[in-house]
Amino acid sequence: MSKKPATPPVKTQPPKGSASGTAGLTNVATLRANARKNIDKGAITGTYAADKATVIKLLNEALATEYVCVLRYMRHYFMASGMLGDAVKAEFLEHAQQEQQHAHSIAERIVQLGGEPDLNPDTLTKRAHAEYKEGKDLRDMVKEDLIAERIAIDSYREMINYIGDRDTTTKRILESILAQEEEHADEFADLLNGWIRK
Repeated sequence: MSKKPATPPVKTQPPKGSASGTAGLTNVATLRANARKNIDKGAITGTYAADKATVIKLLNEALATEYVCVLRYMRHYFMASGMLGDAVKAEFLEHAQQEQQHAHSIAERIVQLGGEPDLNPDTLTKRAHAEYKEGKDLRDMVKEDLIAERIAIDSYREMINYIGDRDTTTKRILESILAQEEEHADEFADLLNGWIRK
C-alpha cells in the first residue's frame, strides 16, 4: 500500500486592508476614514454604544458621592480622638485621599465623554448617593463610613451592570473604584467588629 505524500497546510493571507485578518473587525481603510469624521468629538467615535447623556449623568452622581465622602472623611480625620484616635485618623485621611483620586478619574472621564463635571457645592449632597453624616464619636464615625461605603458599592455595581460592554473604558474605571470601595468597607467592618467584641 503506497502512502500519499502529506499535504502541506495552506497558508491563508488576511484580506488586503483588513485590521488583522480576523472576521468581524473593520478593515484598515474604513478605520482610517471613520477616524477622520467628527474629529471634534475627540475620544468618542461612532462605535461608542452607550447613551452618552445617561452615562455622564451617572458619572456626575458618582462624582458628587465621592466629594461628599471626601468631606465626611476629612471631618472624621480632624475630629478623631480617644484611645484609637490616631490609628483610625490615619485610615480616615488615606480614604479621603483615595476618594479624591476617584473623583479625579470620574471628572476626567466626564470631560472625555464631552460632558462637564458638576461640582456645584449647592447641589452636591442632593446628587450624592451617600449621606454626609458627622458621627457622634469615633465608633459612630466608623459606622457611618461603613454605611456610606456599602451605598457606594451597590451604586457602583449597578452602574457597571447598566453600562455593560457599551462603554468599556467607563466600566473599567468604575470597576477599579468599586474594588477600592470594597476594601474600605472591609477595613471599617473589621474595625467595627473589633469594638463590638470588646
